Amino acid sequence: MRILVANDDGIQSEGLEILVNWARKLGEVTVCAPELQQSAKSHAINIHDRIHARSIPYLPDVEAYAIDSTPVDCVRFGTLGLRRQYDLVLSGVNKGFNIGEDILYSGTVANVYEAALRGCRGVALSTDPTDFSEAEAKLDEIWQYFIKHDLFAHCGHFNVNIPLHSQGIKWTKQGGAYFTDEFVKVDENMYSQEGYSVYQIGSDFTLDTDSVMNGYISVTPLSIRRDNLDVWKKLKP
Repeated sequence: MRILVANDDGIQSEGLEILVNWARKLGEVTVCAPELQQSAKSHAINIHDRIHARSIPYLPDVEAYAIDSTPVDCVRFGTLGLRRQYDLVLSGVNKGFNIGEDILYSGTVANVYEAALRGCRGVALSTDPTDFSEAEAKLDEIWQYFIKHDLFAHCGHFNVNIPLHSQGIKWTKQGGAYFTDEFVKVDENMYSQEGYSVYQIGSDFTLDTDSVMNGYISVTPLSIRRDNLDVWKKLKP
């Protein structure tokens, strides 16, 4: 299996190294990750400036590139730049959950959407920002869940979130609001965005938000469609 591993936390991320080390068991791994932290860049790409991409030493038998651009440009470089096809794109392990409406902002998840556009399967993985140990310990279990349920036969793209002390895996859909931000004035004409949780505790384990907040790993199928097919079908001539 040929695997491309990317992230949005940057090439030096602990979560990236954990994922790459694990992915080496599945096949040949190439890493394309941002030179610097690029969280919350969603599906942004750079079409106006030149992109610096340099080969770097990484783990044994792993070809790796540091890309001075967005997370999605890393996937684009790994496919379009290197002119390669992959069997699987893995994105993460992200430092912090990507659940509910936050997936719209996530560079980690956007990498999987870009994989879809490049005709490749993809899985985004995120975990609690305080500790990667649970994610590292659960990667085999999560992969076996994919195999047992033959998930790739039904959908090519997934979002996975791993809480601390997880007690099982839930098959989920996207939940509602998880985090939001406020603009805080720090100087004349200068503001910073400061995030805070707006999640309201619930127990609907069909939702990624409720599942993760109650200690379950969430596995959510993704789609790149942005149109509303229900309305289209209702109103079509």
